[in-house]
Amino acid sequence: MRTRVLEICAGSVQSAGAAQAGGAHRIELCQNLEQGGTTPSFGTIQRVLELLAIPVFVLIRPRPGNFHYDAEELSIMEADVRQCRALGCAGVVLGALNQAGRVDVAACEQLMAAAGPLQVTFHRAFDACVDQSQALEEIISLGCQRILTSGGQPTAPLGQQQLAALVRQAAGRISIMPGSGVTPATIQEVAATTGAHEFHASAKTQLASVPAAKATEFDTPRWETAAAIVQELVARLNTRQGSVSLVPPL
Repeated sequence: MRTRVLEICAGSVQSAGAAQAGGAHRIELCQNLEQGGTTPSFGTIQRVLELLAIPVFVLIRPRPGNFHYDAEELSIMEADVRQCRALGCAGVVLGALNQAGRVDVAACEQLMAAAGPLQVTFHRAFDACVDQSQALEEIISLGCQRILTSGGQPTAPLGQQQLAALVRQAAGRISIMPGSGVTPATIQEVAATTGAHEFHASAKTQLASVPAAKATEFDTPRWETAAAIVQELVARLNTRQGSVSLVPPL
């Protein structure tokens, strides 16, 4: 049986540290998780790389919203990919679609070239594709190592049947990684139903608010990854295997 892998989506240095402490095998580092995630700052990437021993993948997404990018946005994304490569990241997480809702192959080829030897995950832009079967074949042809997806549904538990179909179609050529709604309560069912071996979760909890001297519009809720939730996810994910491998191969 293949080793099951848990990737944690970490939106800060603190969350990244909690992910590793809980036994995560890899992190996807981002910022603005409440908007679906955007590319983290240079300083955040650099500090996380200094602190973590597990692989760090960085989200390449210049803004919230749709996944159709103009030339200026693609230029920024390419620069961010090259920066991640220079800093020593293990991989990047990216995706681009055209206006018809299909994989923007030319844009993705540009970003893949910038990534060079880095591993590449195609992110949940896949869930906005009008034809996931075709998109899967195009992403395999691009050379990506995995696809992060909820099976076209709001959450992976709701998209389990499609995820299972994607795993069958992929036939080992690429990893299908269920994400969204993956919690300690759902991860075992998603694993059993889909046949996937990599899983993506945020394991987040809301921080207690600290009273401010003056209330402002900047006082929004803060969420961080909790090491205890990560630990429970890892334990549940690997129950059938009888052991937990802390740092499996990429």
